Amino acid sequence: MSVESSVRAVTTLRLTEMKRRAEKIAMLTSYDYSMAKIVDAAGIDVILVGDSAANVMAGYETTLPITLDMMIYHARSVVRAVNRALVVVDLPFGTYQGNSKVALDSAVRIMKETEADAVKLEGGAEVMESVERILSAGIPVMGHLGLTPQSIHKFGTYNVRAKEQAEAEKLLHDAHLLEQAGCFAIVLEKIPADLASRVAAEVSIPVIGIGAGGGVDGQVLVVHDLLGITQDFSPRFLRRYADLHSVISTAVSSYVGDVKSGSFPNKQEQY
Repeated sequence: MSVESSVRAVTTLRLTEMKRRAEKIAMLTSYDYSMAKIVDAAGIDVILVGDSAANVMAGYETTLPITLDMMIYHARSVVRAVNRALVVVDLPFGTYQGNSKVALDSAVRIMKETEADAVKLEGGAEVMESVERILSAGIPVMGHLGLTPQSIHKFGTYNVRAKEQAEAEKLLHDAHLLEQAGCFAIVLEKIPADLASRVAAEVSIPVIGIGAGGGVDGQVLVVHDLLGITQDFSPRFLRRYADLHSVISTAVSSYVGDVKSGSFPNKQEQY
């Protein structure tokens, strides 16, 4: 394999260039080798190893229980599969809030043990010390504002954020803080489309939306939601591109029936 073919095509710099030329950025989650290999080969720009693995992979109700070790396991699996996409890994709850040294240690572990490209964390001014400390080590950071799932117990709801003026102004301020600190991109989750468009227009770094309208620089979804594997999550912003729940369920039922009837394996399927 040549050096050129082994280097990932998408970098943080390329994402900035995409914003400048108004080329939309496509981002999806992945948590394992097989899915990441498919997603990467299909042309995705950014793969997020999200703490949403707590929900779709481990069955927890919130993202809070997932640990740093679990995130590193998922990220290692994804990175092994990827040739092109930029791989970003979520810092899980408790690994960066309130202690910037712990934040740096957590980010360093992710970068060293997974060989991912960047980390992502939730919050603005309240986590700025951690953001700056991680960036000082040369680790790229993606911010996350709006609905921040790790703060679910603080807000008590997954409803749309920043509808009121005070919260909207804080979000704008936080976006500028993240840009000024040196973050390479920001995720905006579940906020009014007009506000998201304003943020994208005011900052020079890419803004990726999830439930934030079409006026931003790119979009991100959870791959299990997009593929219709999950069935109990249907927010307005989600577009399902497949119904793999039905496909998988039918396939497994057929397999069970064939095993029970003795029709699998047949003579051509044995040695």
